[in-house]
Amino acid sequence: MIHVGFGSLIRTTHLKVPMAWGTIPIMMYLAIDRGGKRTGLAVGDDVLKLASPLDVIHTASEDELIRQINIIIKEQMPDALVLGLPLNMDDTEGPSAKGARAFADKLKADTGKTVHLVDERLSSYYADQQMSQTGLTHGQKKARRDALAAANILQAFLDGESQ
Repeated sequence: MIHVGFGSLIRTTHLKVPMAWGTIPIMMYLAIDRGGKRTGLAVGDDVLKLASPLDVIHTASEDELIRQINIIIKEQMPDALVLGLPLNMDDTEGPSAKGARAFADKLKADTGKTVHLVDERLSSYYADQQMSQTGLTHGQKKARRDALAAANILQAFLDGESQ
């Protein structure tokens, strides 16, 4: 079950898991499902391997989006970013995928973080499926959809399905 909470930001920190032979550092990730007007965000780590929706950024400006992502990075302190790559159903890259690759390069240059690209096909569809029986109104579902799609992208990455 994925927790869908949007009232406040989920706080993560750099943690180490104690083991009998020492500690294992946890890699924290911030996932981004970039859209034209809304961009979903999710967080997770490589130990629990559980992605959680975080928030939705409402802007059509790429510069403003990067500015807001930088604020979230300072709050959440991820070690790396995971960005959805919108491939076509026949595995080819169209203009949206090329735009995502260019955005990934800008994010890497601006944040200094590694950016992993993950196939995002059907992530919004799965988000809609996850919310279909929740009793939420159309507006409530729309408000949560992008962050849940980002969580689906991150979950695919954590499960080893990255590009």
